[in-house]
Amino acid sequence: MDSLLVTLAPFLKVLFSFLLMLAGMRLRIGLGLSILLGGAAMGLLFGMGVASIVETGVLALAQEKFLFLAAIVGLILILSDAMERSGQSRRLMEALSGFLTSPRLRLIFFPALIGLLPMPGGAVFSAPMIKTVSEDMRITNSDRAVLNYWFRHIWELVWPLYPGIILTLALADIQIIDLISYTWPGTPIMLFAGWIFFLRPGVLGSQDLAIPMPVTSRSKSAAFREGLPLLIAIVGAIGLETSIAAFAPAIPFEFGVVAALAAAVACVMVQNTQLGLEFFRQVLTKKSLWSMVFVITAIFVFKDILQAAGVVSEMARVAGGNAALFASAAFLPFLVGMVAGINVAFVGATFPLLLGVLASLGMQDQTIPYIVLATFCGFTGVMISPIHICFILTCEYFQCDLGRTWRKVVPPCLVFLASGVALFFLYI
Repeated sequence: MDSLLVTLAPFLKVLFSFLLMLAGMRLRIGLGLSILLGGAAMGLLFGMGVASIVETGVLALAQEKFLFLAAIVGLILILSDAMERSGQSRRLMEALSGFLTSPRLRLIFFPALIGLLPMPGGAVFSAPMIKTVSEDMRITNSDRAVLNYWFRHIWELVWPLYPGIILTLALADIQIIDLISYTWPGTPIMLFAGWIFFLRPGVLGSQDLAIPMPVTSRSKSAAFREGLPLLIAIVGAIGLETSIAAFAPAIPFEFGVVAALAAAVACVMVQNTQLGLEFFRQVLTKKSLWSMVFVITAIFVFKDILQAAGVVSEMARVAGGNAALFASAAFLPFLVGMVAGINVAFVGATFPLLLGVLASLGMQDQTIPYIVLATFCGFTGVMISPIHICFILTCEYFQCDLGRTWRKVVPPCLVFLASGVALFFLYI
């Protein structure tokens, strides 16, 4: 019995710290404060003093990677806000609508398009578009909500502007192309699951759809012009990162991402001169911007406390690698994702633990397969979470029953989870 308690003690300490973290999220004290609370508790439980915890936190914020990541996330939010406020996102939608004649394609396209702009609660931005394109379709508001919610999130495992991906790259110290080349199946899997469960004939039958909408003017130049900031951000980030890695490896690859995002913001400002300096004043004083920066701060402090307290080595020493590996790669990401309803939460709270366990076991060469497993498990938790802000806002917009709509999301989420497990065994 005593030996069992000794074996379980590090896991119970970690579990208690995560429960504190999750309780903080549920009590809405904020994601950043919740992560700091869990990190401080973990440090104390593993023998660190208060002074050591504070010192570790201060040193964490002096790291180059933290400063780059804070800049990247801030620029992404500024870019998204600028395109939304200026109406450029809507103009991009109108410019592309002329190329879409299929009713089903329109139901998919517009939430997917807005999904390219990472923003908190972004599904409520695409909800009016779904309402507009489905006005003459005989489908329920619950169907509209679930279509908007599901297809809004198909890019989260591959689109390099999402903070969850950027944070994964920073924590694991890997190149973006190395990660996306393994996580890319997530997008076609979500498209396939969305078609099977929401759009295929028999589920959303042809009798429910109106005659294809008339084709409006097709202007490639307008579509290019309105989408130029996104092209600069994506192509520039990937191109500069690849060039830096190949020709100037001494320069941090994050510098290329910052430069591309800054150029994209400048492009929006030039295209929309009415924004002016007042826009920057408003966006730099937005609570959501600084809340996200604070979350990044809390994650880096948590990561370094985890390392300084020797949490990973203690878990691996008393229990062996398999139990610690399973908890950090599958169970904890899913749990945190489900409770928090946001990718940054499960990445920041669980990936430092996962990476530490892999290092302690000498399994660094298998980092990416385990990151893929953790990402799929965590993202499944996010999508199945009834407190996901996009899900709540979508149901509120369409005035549909939250419980009934949520039940429609569960089956494709389970398919997505199973596919992630299958990919893990394929990659490993």
